[in-house]
Amino acid sequence: MNLNGIIAANLKRLRLERNLSLGQLAELSEVSKVMLSQIEKGDSNPTINMIWKIANGLKVPYTALIDEQDDASEVVPRQNRTEQYDSNGHYRIFKYYSNSPIRNFELFIVELDQGTEHISVGHSEKSQEYILVLEGSLLLKANDHEYLLEKEDSISFSSATPHHYINHGENTVKAVVINYYPV
Repeated sequence: MNLNGIIAANLKRLRLERNLSLGQLAELSEVSKVMLSQIEKGDSNPTINMIWKIANGLKVPYTALIDEQDDASEVVPRQNRTEQYDSNGHYRIFKYYSNSPIRNFELFIVELDQGTEHISVGHSEKSQEYILVLEGSLLLKANDHEYLLEKEDSISFSSATPHHYINHGENTVKAVVINYYPV
């Protein structure tokens, strides 16, 4: 891909990741909305200073706009996942993917033993948590509400405040958890 195409793809991806309109980015970067639109379409050859202005407006390094994204597949074998346990071993998390400059989420499988609970202290401001129950029955207390999630039920919620995972069921709860951090 040519440099203008790389810049176009990166600019669009970074702008959309931040939920910015072209007008909002124009204000943040001091580059006109028309110019940003042309760059995003690959119809313009932006100057070095223009790329710096856009990078500063997006609060990213200059190279985030000019480097080709690594689209290589990444396999995480089960034996390579990171495992953590609460103090009594009843709540276990298995990390598959961490938050990174190209990934604004974390992906875990969690397990909660029968008759136990875990309290999460909450995550960063504006964070969202997505849970998909694979096995068992999970009672989630979040944001002054209670939700009973059965096998293959899913929920998304604001996770910036403390939330409780409770297993009153007869089996271990196993769930996929994605923590999403808007940029």
